[in-house]
Amino acid sequence: MTTIELKKTLIQRIVEINDISFLKAIKTIIDFRTKEEIITLTPELHEEILLSKKEIEKGLFISNEELENEVEAWLREK
Repeated sequence: MTTIELKKTLIQRIVEINDISFLKAIKTIIDFRTKEEIITLTPELHEEILLSKKEIEKGLFISNEELENEVEAWLREK
């Protein structure tokens, strides 16, 4: 079943539901999934993000796996 077919099926099934509590529950699920959270950045945070992007472009980063290995090695030394 394609995404479009699934959407059409769901719409048809929802149209047939008369239980207000169930419809509200469906709305809650849909609202949760489609809710967009807007994050306002301070000028300082915005600048930090731009600097971080430039560092990444220059290859000045390590992978999460590398970081975890470094932390584990550091902890073994303690």
